[in-house]
Amino acid sequence: MALGVRWRAGLVLLATVVGVASTARLALWQLDRAAQKVAIQAQLDARRALAPIDDAGLARTAASAAVQHYRRASLHGRWLADRTVFLDNRQMNGVPGFIVVTLLQLEGRPEAVAVQRGWVPRNFGDRTALPVLRTPAGISTVDGLVVPPPSKLYEFSSAASGPIRQNLDLEGYARETQRVLLPLSLLESDSASTAGDGLQRQWPHPALDVSKHYGYAFQWFALSALMAGLYVWFQLIRPRRLKA
Repeated sequence: MALGVRWRAGLVLLATVVGVASTARLALWQLDRAAQKVAIQAQLDARRALAPIDDAGLARTAASAAVQHYRRASLHGRWLADRTVFLDNRQMNGVPGFIVVTLLQLEGRPEAVAVQRGWVPRNFGDRTALPVLRTPAGISTVDGLVVPPPSKLYEFSSAASGPIRQNLDLEGYARETQRVLLPLSLLESDSASTAGDGLQRQWPHPALDVSKHYGYAFQWFALSALMAGLYVWFQLIRPRRLKA
């Protein structure tokens, strides 16, 4: 009987040690993820503080473009108004509408850049109606942030054509328009040249969401402490109090 009691006590101790160690390790992992995201945020802030990139400095490859993400840029080029795409089901301030993407043919370079010019609400009375945009002619100066290509939403078919699309694949659009497109995008900022164009540009910052990792870490540490406390109470303190 004593052997059976010791065996059960050993199993309880082993299970407690494994549980406490596992939950504590998960809590530390969440803290590590939070630290990584804090470092990423610091890197993004440092990039924003750098001098703006000009036309000649824009990356030509996806690998070099990743290093430029969220840096400021000031580009010069000619808008290709007939190469405008309206990305559907995009929200700004909780309202659904379009993200307007227009190609900018860079001055003095053979490549063009997909510029996310801004957001407009859609016409829910006529879902095929497109807003009338004011697109400057001639050479324009476009200020903004270098960002990855427009984010992709789920769609039932990868085929896309026409001005209204769910997603924009840069490689496919380059073939369609017979243009050389850089593997990045520009998130246009408000400026004197954009005044009165009817586009909204309250772009959200990258959602790193560090606080959730701290919350998860607290929960895992609390669970670890709870298991340790229950073991101490039921296996050590309570039996002694019952014998007293």
